[in-house]
Amino acid sequence: MSRCALSGPAEVRAYLCLGGNIGSPRESLSAALKRIDADRLTRVETVSSLYRTPPWGKLDQPEFLNAVASVLTTRSPRALLDLCLDIEVLLKRSRGERWGPRLIDIDVLLYGDRSVKEVGLEIPHPRMFVRAFVLVPLAEIAPNLSIRNVRVASYLAGLDVTGIDRISDDGNWWRG
Repeated sequence: MSRCALSGPAEVRAYLCLGGNIGSPRESLSAALKRIDADRLTRVETVSSLYRTPPWGKLDQPEFLNAVASVLTTRSPRALLDLCLDIEVLLKRSRGERWGPRLIDIDVLLYGDRSVKEVGLEIPHPRMFVRAFVLVPLAEIAPNLSIRNVRVASYLAGLDVTGIDRISDDGNWWRG
């Protein structure tokens, strides 16, 4: 039997954005990352520092905590999204007002170099290019990453980063 026949699906590097602004967001983000890392088909590779960020979309709400993680997974893009949504439910997220306050939010930003456009799933995430709270932590952990042949730093250069403050020294804040 060939080596290929014995090996499982290839791991793909995906990027996730995590955020929250009610309850204990740091604990919620940490718990989410631990659950992702505990999944037998997905493991956390790198996590950005934790950032305090101003609200986006709906401005009359508390500041958010945000981070980006790179994960290695053998899940399909849809199955990775399903894992993230299941974790949100386990952590008691309720979906209310669009862009409103939330305990936890986990978005799939990128899945390798694939483009996906399905009902409820679009990769690359369509609004990531205009969200500094996504691109700042993404640029921290993947400074040379290019999306659609444009470096993350170039997308970030055109955005207002006012009010985005790094509040952890490194990407190990979630392991505590």
